[in-house]
Amino acid sequence: MDWQRIVYSVPGVIIGFTIHEYFHAFAAYKLGDTTAKEQGRLTLDPIKHIDIIGLIFIIIAGFGWAKPVQFNQNMLKNPKRDKAIIAAAGPISNLILGILFILLVKVLWTVALSTGSEAVYNVLDYVTNVLFYWSYTNLGLFVFNILPIPPLDGSHIFLSGINLSPETENKIMRLGTPLLFLILVIQSRTDYTILPISNIVEAIISIFF
Repeated sequence: MDWQRIVYSVPGVIIGFTIHEYFHAFAAYKLGDTTAKEQGRLTLDPIKHIDIIGLIFIIIAGFGWAKPVQFNQNMLKNPKRDKAIIAAAGPISNLILGILFILLVKVLWTVALSTGSEAVYNVLDYVTNVLFYWSYTNLGLFVFNILPIPPLDGSHIFLSGINLSPETENKIMRLGTPLLFLILVIQSRTDYTILPISNIVEAIISIFF
C-alpha cells in the first residue's frame, strides 16, 4: 500500500467530497428546493458530508462515496432541467477545484525553482507534491462522477435529456449500481482498464504543464 499517496490524498478527498456535496445542495437550494438546507447539508462542514465507509473504501480500493444530497423534484421549477443542473454542480466544482490546485502547483513550483534557499525549496517541493495529489484527486472525482453510469451524476445529466418514465429511470438506476460496482472491482483487481479515468486526468493536467 502506497502510504505516501494515502497521507497526501486523504485531505484532498475530504475537501473534494465536501465541496462536491455542498454544491449539489447549493444548486438545489438556488433552484427552489430547501430539502438539503433543512437536512443541514448546505454547509462546508465535512462531518455533514463524509461517509466513513465510503472514505475507507476510497483509501483501500481507490473508489468511494460521500453521503448523497437529497432533493425534492416537486419543489423544482423545471424538474427535468434542474435535476441535470443539480447533478452537474458537484463534478464541476471538483473540476474547478482541481484546476485551481494545479495552477497553484505551477506557481509554487516556479518559485521553488527560482529560490536560492534550499530550505525554502524543500518546503515548497513538499507543498507542491501535496497540492498535486489534491488536484489529481479532484480531477479524478470530476471524471469519475461525470460518467453516464448509474448512479453517478453523469447518468442523471444523461437521463434528463431522454424522455423516460420515472419507473424506467428507477429500473436503470437499480441495474447501474451493481454494474458500476462490478466494473470498479474488476478494474481494481486486474490490469484491465475499463474506465480510463487516470488517462483523462493526466491529459487534463498535461494542459497546464
